[in-house]
Amino acid sequence: MESIKSEVELKIIIAFPDEKGNFQNMELYKKYQKISASPTRPNLNQKKKKFDMDDLFRGPLPTDSNVREETQTSLDEKLRKAYFWIVNYAIISPYYDIEYNSGPHHSYTVGDLKTVVNFPSAQSYSSYVLFPLLTLATRRRCLLVGGPGRGKTASAILMGVMSGYSLKEVKRSIQHGQPQMTISDLLGNPIPSDLMNAKNMDEIKIAWRKWLGMRVKIIDEYNRIPTRTQSALLTVLGDNYAEILDQIYECPDAAWYLTANDDAGGGTYEVIEALKDRLDIVVKALHFNTRFLGELLKRLEDGMKPEEVVPAEVIFTEEELNEMNSAILSVEFPDDLLRQLEFFASHFEFLDVAGEQIEYKTKDTLKLSGLDYRAFSSTDSGKDKNKDIGSQTKNGLSVRALMTCIVYMKAMAYFRGNEKVEYEDVRQVLPFVLHDKLVQNPDSPFFEIPGNQIYRSDKVSWIRKLLELSNELFISLGLDSNDPIFALEEEFKSGLEGLSMADTKKRMTKIEKLMNEWTKTKKLYGHQFDDILKLKYLHQRYTNYMEWLKWQSG
Repeated sequence: MESIKSEVELKIIIAFPDEKGNFQNMELYKKYQKISASPTRPNLNQKKKKFDMDDLFRGPLPTDSNVREETQTSLDEKLRKAYFWIVNYAIISPYYDIEYNSGPHHSYTVGDLKTVVNFPSAQSYSSYVLFPLLTLATRRRCLLVGGPGRGKTASAILMGVMSGYSLKEVKRSIQHGQPQMTISDLLGNPIPSDLMNAKNMDEIKIAWRKWLGMRVKIIDEYNRIPTRTQSALLTVLGDNYAEILDQIYECPDAAWYLTANDDAGGGTYEVIEALKDRLDIVVKALHFNTRFLGELLKRLEDGMKPEEVVPAEVIFTEEELNEMNSAILSVEFPDDLLRQLEFFASHFEFLDVAGEQIEYKTKDTLKLSGLDYRAFSSTDSGKDKNKDIGSQTKNGLSVRALMTCIVYMKAMAYFRGNEKVEYEDVRQVLPFVLHDKLVQNPDSPFFEIPGNQIYRSDKVSWIRKLLELSNELFISLGLDSNDPIFALEEEFKSGLEGLSMADTKKRMTKIEKLMNEWTKTKKLYGHQFDDILKLKYLHQRYTNYMEWLKWQSG
């Protein structure tokens, strides 16, 4: 029998002994443990090795440490190997809904509804496998939705094993949502003897649940948890600590996986809005493709369970996960691409009739008032709502949602081995992060246009369409080449220190001149709303500085 290289590998191999303890299935074990050969992306540009002072002191002959460093798989390559092992041997997900192209690709139109089928010309991916894996790398919160038996929990378990835990540890740590779950069931219990003898709350010790200290946390059927217990879960998920009787347990950073049988918040209990808002990304478990029934038959005959045969080569240590997370955050986000994302996000919050003062003309103002959105927004006239992108939603985007978008876009670029985010990374990530963040306005005239009705149900395609419409408007307005606020922003970034009163007045005059030009526009849209507020912000900063200069000179 092969030598066992690590404790992790031992935990996996011992899943295969027969009743007498003999390893009859070693060949079967090897069959499901094949790892893709490097490089997993052959056309990927090799990253330049950074200069290291230690290189100056290394001799001409390689040392053991040199050999290990040169042959060690980079973490992004290891992440890709993990992805391909999952799609090839673990989860049957023969879908490539995350499409990338390098040059021309083949497209076909089928059916009465003229459905377009693309054959991507570059390496493409399954969202159901890729985004849970990126959630592990970024330590975010992923909601897996789909009907019973579609592998949601199995996918989450795989992520737990890939983070270095034994299969037994992962399975025992799963919190199964059910209507009788109490806060104590979820978090822990006070020790009875302390509870009886304690003179004050500080003397009470809590027997905390072990899952709170894990780097991967799994909540199965979270929409079956009672509302009161959901509030306790929210504290752990959102603030990374648990609290019982004034006792606090600080939780480590973790990747979260929650499952539900639908994405509408249904279940035994309605999911509280704050809890749904803390979820970073929504991934759907697509249907089982019956052309792969033969693969199910082989697994049944082999007695193979993917979570029992995870190769040691795709299991990440805690240090590797920390290093990978840092590397993801350091991926460059180009300024021009950030401007496109900024413009896209600017469409949704503005609602002209919601308030009198410019700052309160938002959908959030209307929501907080408790008034009916349909009745109130119908008074917002004078604009072509077919062209108004913001009319398609009932809300805008939170800071948390925008930050999550950026993190997953960086993670996607990192996974693909790139040093900076590309437009296609933005296009592929947005629909999954914003799936539950953008609340669709079904009464928008946009959905009445022939061919657009389908976007009411297909939210992934709808959000991609929003991005497409936003970019068309961005280019038609010439903002890709001439953004009137850009020069003002760059001027402000140069700083105020040493700026004279005369120069300050010149800058303020530029802002006032631009604002005067914008007053000629009769119709106000979301992207203009944010621009006006930015001008007001810049003018106020200069106004405050002018007051300080007057005080200093006087």
